[in-house]
Amino acid sequence: MPRPPPETRAVPRCDGDAEKLLEIVRRTVVELRPQAAEGLQVTLHSVLDRDLGVDSLTRVELWSRIEHEFGVRLPENLFASADTPTDILRVLHSRHGDEAVHPLSSSNSSETLIATGQTPDAARTLIEVLDWHVRQQPQHLHVRLLGESDQQEDISYGALHQGALAVAAGLQRSGLHAGQTVALMLPTGRDFLQGFFGILLAGGVPVPIYPPLRLSQIEDHLRRQAGILRNAEAKVLITVTQAKLLARLLQPQVPSLTRIASVAELTGEGGECVTPPRKPDDIAFLQYTSGSTGQPKGVMVSHANLLANLRAMGRALKVGPQDVFVSWLPMYHDMGLIGAWLGSLYYGYSLMLMSPLAFLARPARWLWAIDRFRGTLSAAPNFAYELCLNKLADGDLEGLDLSSWRLAFNGAEPVSPQTLQRFAERFARYGLAPTALAPVYGLAEATLGVAFPPLDRGPLIDRVQRDAFQARGNALPVEADASATLRFVSSGRPLPGHQIRIVDGSGIELPERSEGHLQFRGPSTSAGYYRNPEETRRVLRDGWFDSLDFAYMAGGEVYLTGRAKDLIIRAGRNIYPYDVEAAVGNLPGLRKGCIAVFGSPEPATGTERLVVLAESYEKDAAARQQLQQEVNRIVFDLTGVAPDDIVLAPPHSVLKTSSGKLRRAASRELYERGEVGRPHLAVWRQLLRLVLQALRGHFGRSWQTCRAALYATYIWLLFWLVTPLTWLVVAILPRQRWCRSFTRTASRLFLRLAGVPFSVTGLERLPSSSVSVLAANHASYLDGVILSAALPPQFSFVAKRELAGQWIAGRFLRKLGARFVERFDLQRSAADTEPLAEALQAGQPLVFFPEGTFTREPGLRTFHMGAFVLAARAGVPLLPVAICGTRKVLRDGQWYPRHGAIHVNVCPPLLADGPDWMEAIKLRDATIAMLLEHLDESERAQRPG
Repeated sequence: MPRPPPETRAVPRCDGDAEKLLEIVRRTVVELRPQAAEGLQVTLHSVLDRDLGVDSLTRVELWSRIEHEFGVRLPENLFASADTPTDILRVLHSRHGDEAVHPLSSSNSSETLIATGQTPDAARTLIEVLDWHVRQQPQHLHVRLLGESDQQEDISYGALHQGALAVAAGLQRSGLHAGQTVALMLPTGRDFLQGFFGILLAGGVPVPIYPPLRLSQIEDHLRRQAGILRNAEAKVLITVTQAKLLARLLQPQVPSLTRIASVAELTGEGGECVTPPRKPDDIAFLQYTSGSTGQPKGVMVSHANLLANLRAMGRALKVGPQDVFVSWLPMYHDMGLIGAWLGSLYYGYSLMLMSPLAFLARPARWLWAIDRFRGTLSAAPNFAYELCLNKLADGDLEGLDLSSWRLAFNGAEPVSPQTLQRFAERFARYGLAPTALAPVYGLAEATLGVAFPPLDRGPLIDRVQRDAFQARGNALPVEADASATLRFVSSGRPLPGHQIRIVDGSGIELPERSEGHLQFRGPSTSAGYYRNPEETRRVLRDGWFDSLDFAYMAGGEVYLTGRAKDLIIRAGRNIYPYDVEAAVGNLPGLRKGCIAVFGSPEPATGTERLVVLAESYEKDAAARQQLQQEVNRIVFDLTGVAPDDIVLAPPHSVLKTSSGKLRRAASRELYERGEVGRPHLAVWRQLLRLVLQALRGHFGRSWQTCRAALYATYIWLLFWLVTPLTWLVVAILPRQRWCRSFTRTASRLFLRLAGVPFSVTGLERLPSSSVSVLAANHASYLDGVILSAALPPQFSFVAKRELAGQWIAGRFLRKLGARFVERFDLQRSAADTEPLAEALQAGQPLVFFPEGTFTREPGLRTFHMGAFVLAARAGVPLLPVAICGTRKVLRDGQWYPRHGAIHVNVCPPLLADGPDWMEAIKLRDATIAMLLEHLDESERAQRPG
């Protein structure tokens, strides 16, 4: 009979036995993974293999310690069946004659939660997260709203829950059913927080949309929101009281909209709320990527997506209840909604929340709030850091202390290396640590976070050759003092459990330092866009989501280089050029259809500017000034930001294709060269130059793609020629040594015919007269072929047992003398060590891949203990073997081999000082350290743990 999931099973009381058991588990895990000791949380619900990395041999050691320290003998079936410490504790209590089980007390104080770092790990939905805090610490401060004149309003978890229940009751009285959408157009404040959770508790799906900057613009603003409301099929619109009258004008345009109400109205109607059950895969909310496009895209964020992203970000950033987040970010934006608010909700740290308008009016308030409340976390787009640099005088900052600010996230728009450098230099005198600045990458389609930099590292800026990058997309590194360079900022590495890859236009993965389309996947990845299957199919294929951004990878980190689409991000807002172009094109005096809107970096700061390039026949100076004012008004009304530059150009300045489509990128280049409107430079010459540049770049990239495709085809033809012949000969040969020698020769021949530069060093370190164990890193399907070609034929490979049952692979490996071990049956996996120990005693050297498997991500995976325990107990030398280059040649999940050099280095032998568990762990750690020394840049990107 299947057991219920951990969160639904009864939990033994948290007594001295529980504390003792958790300490044994923690001590064993820390010995296994010392680098994970800081911030390690071992609870009664921790899953031994998934959360703590306990493999079969580690279980053997753990079981031995538990039995010794508790003086019991645990049942054999518990070895394989126990998922969590709770399962072990239940058996320990029964062995002591105490079979009674009791749930953990819910009276833990907030101080206890902070001390132990408890989080709602068993929660499956956002509603369960709030319920957990209401049970554990209802009176604890959750959000402090910072109003004008230093006014403060505190909201506890219990108060948030009570207010949300009142909103939910009002929504259900309005006829809201489970799964229906409710638009939330409210400024930052208590009403937004209670309204958002009220929608969830009522069973609805919140749709945050941004409120108008000024009430005088609300009619135009609401008209622009009609596209979102129609796409979302919103049942109710929750907004401010002042907007209700004008909002009713939308109802004829949005057939689904049945009610427009304020939070006060909903909460004043009384009644009770019955929260319908919600599942992890249900939509938690819709995040619309634009509020000004005629075809809005609503990203479907499920509860599972949201919790996976919060947990991955928390693990990467080591956040906890002791942190304090200071935020002015708008709640309709994913960085403010998820990163600031819902992150604080999950991890229990306090959120100091102010209005975005408060920051824009007085940027110093943000920094002084960090000082006053000893903020440890805060985030902003690049423009906000620029605003602080340009608008704040030294007198505004006298006495400022930013020493508590440990992570200053910079995201949501292109990150400028100049901004990072200037901000770090100026605010160092106010206590800001240089390692605090953290450029990050995320987008709504990934829930929020995709890549974060390592902690305590600070910004990493890559300098590359300008010509090579612009012509061929090759990010070739150069020295800091080189000329003609480009600088890109690292956004860090993928979040734990998530992946990033860079592909070309055909979806083929590119090697490191090659620019292409950034794609990502993982448990945080959205299922797509709400009621927009065509757009979903365009960007989501085989589990990979196309970010529509350009980037390259280097050293395991991602560098954003540009936007694949013409999307402009200005002051934290997404602006789609075609909406602005259509609106501006209706102005008399401008040539309709001859307006180009694009983003262009500010040369001094790198901040993206909004540029409007419009053709006009108008020559009169006063009339041209009037036109510019009208353009400025229309753009501001449509997007909420004013254009940085309005260029009225003569006819034929805006470049187009032969079919009449705008060429925004080419027009931007013309603008950036300062050649717009130059009478001495004819349009046909501009067009010819741009065409030649495009052809040169296209030819270079096309030739690279063609050459790579031809090489891949050749490799597979060669593989299917050599492999069957090798298998047939090995099947016929009568002696194992002959089989191994022939396989070695065939592997070397394959590499030679494939044109793979292949080299081996350190073979002289292999013991000639004694048995040994080899431990190699595992990065690709090629690793077995490479070691067959590199090593003498006396070694026996240790392979996973499921291969033994395959007729082709199993027969081949058995002829070569491979030894098979179980990966999934824990009892059998532990038992498999005995035959391996006997093989060593009989003089058979063994080759292990301690990672057990490989992935497409760079770096080492967690090492299993088998090779090290065997080497320590047998007292034989263990030699680390570093394989470099195979992941670049054939990456996991990419059946598209690429040309590249492969090198194998047999490292100096290591010998354990004794046969016990701790010596085996030391042997493993020494192996990892030695491999990291010999692996290339990309493979050193991650360390197991």
